[in-house]
Amino acid sequence: MPESAHHALILLIVFGSAKFLAELFERIRVPGMVGEIFAGLLIGPAVLGWIQPAPFLESLSELGVMFLLFRVGLEVKPAELFGVGKTAMLVAVGGVVLPFLSGWGLMRLFGATQLDGIFMGAALVATSVGITAQVLASRGLLWHKSSQTILGAAVIDDVLGLLVLAVVSGAAKGPLNYGQLATTAFMALFFVAIVGYYGTRAVDALAPAQTKLRIVESEFSVAMVLLFGLSLAAIYVGVAAIVGAFLAGMALSPSAGQRLRDLSSGATELLVPFFLAGIGLKVQVEGLKDPGCLLLCGALLVAAILSKLVGCGICAVGNEMRDRVRIGVGMIPRGEVGMVVAQLGLSMGVLSQIHYAILVAVCVGTTVVAPPLLAIAYRGVEAKGSAAEYPALH
Repeated sequence: MPESAHHALILLIVFGSAKFLAELFERIRVPGMVGEIFAGLLIGPAVLGWIQPAPFLESLSELGVMFLLFRVGLEVKPAELFGVGKTAMLVAVGGVVLPFLSGWGLMRLFGATQLDGIFMGAALVATSVGITAQVLASRGLLWHKSSQTILGAAVIDDVLGLLVLAVVSGAAKGPLNYGQLATTAFMALFFVAIVGYYGTRAVDALAPAQTKLRIVESEFSVAMVLLFGLSLAAIYVGVAAIVGAFLAGMALSPSAGQRLRDLSSGATELLVPFFLAGIGLKVQVEGLKDPGCLLLCGALLVAAILSKLVGCGICAVGNEMRDRVRIGVGMIPRGEVGMVVAQLGLSMGVLSQIHYAILVAVCVGTTVVAPPLLAIAYRGVEAKGSAAEYPALH
């Protein structure tokens, strides 16, 4: 089979199965995105073995989560997000400290090495904002104060998580370079603050020049340049590309026309299934057959859920109890962020294949339980903007 035909077949299987299971899960009143994750699990090495993780699928997955966060950013007003800045910072810190201690403590309790425990703790730190953002957007809940807090905290959480990862990986290699670490932290926070605060003003200043462009879909083209440019800049200053994508969407949110939103939704609808199915593709079950491993996996999954729920909820000062619960639940998914740590630990020879499989399973588990828990936590909250306005996120 020619390589192009082979790629087309893989795309057909991944996208088709993801959408089929999404439809099936929606009919049984389970969020469709859970079905898309299970599609990856079903067709991947864990069950049928039809599809193996591949670099080009990984690239589509990264594009999918970038467009997802860009689309979410288009629905977030900068003033509202900065309005919860102090609370979001406290939530992010609480969502780093308790998960790290929980992961490290459980691994040590089960007889793992100090370094294994540290890597496991680091993997439980960062929140995968793409999962929560998709649920909130599809239900028209991005306007709610707790949702704004979750998004703000997740961005800060990403910065803190990468700093924790830098410390952990540095500890595995040898003595830490504290000067380089401090520089990375400063640059990351400075980038987020500057782009978040001045991004909208810069876009407004360039608006007159954009109207003079003669290319087709000029607004969308300029938006894509901003999306990819800020994503690249985010990587170079030490944070994830999705942070830059989110900031690009937020900078454009006050001035974005309906055409830009529609085109962005179409691109997101195409690419997000590869991101969600890609999570399921990475699950490995061979290392989880031992009862002791299953017990450790279950304990870590419970700790991963409760540590975010409690750590973030307690630190959400100024909120009612129900909003604290919503914030805690919204910070639960680990998704691809934890898997980056798992892959790094495996490649460095720190994590064994068994501990790697456990960590991936925990990340997938937190990703799967989050959408139903969010639906319960936000029950009774009025949607502003129907789910039909977010077709790519439903």
